[in-house]
Amino acid sequence: MQKITFIGAGSTVFVRNVLGDIMMTPALQGFELALFDIDPQRLGESETLLRAMKKTAGSQCGIQAYTDRKEALRGAKYVINAIQVGGYDPCTITDFEVPKKYGLRQTIADTLGIGGLFRNLRTIPVMLDIAADMREVCPDAWFLNYTNPMAVLTNVMNTAGGIKTVGLCHSVQHCIPSLFENLGMDQTDVRAKIAGINHMAWLLEVTRGGEDLYPEIKRLAAEKQQEKHGDMVRFELMNRFGYYVTESSEHNAEYHPYFIKKNYPELIERFNIPLDEYPRRCVNQIREWGEVRDGLMQSESLTHERSVEYASYILEAMETDKPFKIAGNVMNNGLIPNLPQDACVEVPCLVDASGVNPTYVGALPPQLAALNQTNINTQRLTIEAALTGKREHVYHAALLDPHTAAELSIDDIVSLCDDLIEAHGDWLPQFAGERRQASTSLA
Repeated sequence: MQKITFIGAGSTVFVRNVLGDIMMTPALQGFELALFDIDPQRLGESETLLRAMKKTAGSQCGIQAYTDRKEALRGAKYVINAIQVGGYDPCTITDFEVPKKYGLRQTIADTLGIGGLFRNLRTIPVMLDIAADMREVCPDAWFLNYTNPMAVLTNVMNTAGGIKTVGLCHSVQHCIPSLFENLGMDQTDVRAKIAGINHMAWLLEVTRGGEDLYPEIKRLAAEKQQEKHGDMVRFELMNRFGYYVTESSEHNAEYHPYFIKKNYPELIERFNIPLDEYPRRCVNQIREWGEVRDGLMQSESLTHERSVEYASYILEAMETDKPFKIAGNVMNNGLIPNLPQDACVEVPCLVDASGVNPTYVGALPPQLAALNQTNINTQRLTIEAALTGKREHVYHAALLDPHTAAELSIDDIVSLCDDLIEAHGDWLPQFAGERRQASTSLA
């Protein structure tokens, strides 16, 4: 029996969607769904849910939970990754609370910013351990990465890890539906061209029947900005830079130096920016799971409808050789010539039996490439820090981060990095040691 391995299977709701999709895909019947997680309780809950779903769907997929990661990976044809190293408590809490002491506020902190940087630093070693296991027991497997920070982790798995990897994210799929719904526009027969980097890909073209829809989008967006709504940051970026960006306003508020500024507190209200949004989501998700958990665990059958998640469609295309188009995170390799070749970019890809085949995009408008580059700078230095274990590269990555650099002095950025390394403790053993520099007083 061929195997699809899910690493981070304690992500119960996500497992339910992705593996539920696979169980409902005819071309994927007969695969073993191998589950692995370091939390035995959550692993058991996911196994229970999937067995109930299998019964309802009449699926021919096997389900097996593993407590040994290498055995879960052994012989896998496909590996799906959804780990979160350090979890909400303690690591996400640390990523938010320590920067607050310096007056540095965040919204999501899972991709860039000081929180995204430290999430990368504690996740990359685990990803490289997974890659080492895969090179030993399933070297030809495709690795489908859902874990953030997407661009850095996908880059590391392809390069340092030596594993065929594509990064998958919701933002491109939801870009047109959310934009058009927000503006009250009809999205029927809309064609779009989207490319850039993860969470900062750009709606380069949007047409219907050959007609450019951007003039109407911008007109309606300008009207919408006269009232409070949930996408004000993206509309402001489109107004200033000419193009709409894929990921949400709460994310993009912290990817740029313009929106969260302690010397301009009125911007938070003006652009409706939800500070500390991710911790609130985590608390709500934990509470909501607690409320529904017992009922789901006791159910002998669970229904499921195939979702828009890419994983099952990618595997189906590879198994049937029927092409399927995705937005994939892949190494640049000339796809976007005015971004670095060693960057991970998000571009249209065709998937078939030959694998994931990225398409050439061409040069981005210069202002968009420049905005992407500000984020790529920090991504590249984060990878350098993780691979070398040199604390000075942690400082470099933070000093180049747009939001952090716009808010803090050099001394305070270095001190903040030291404080975060100390607070994370055993999660970042490679950076343990003396603080490198004394900081000035806190902001």
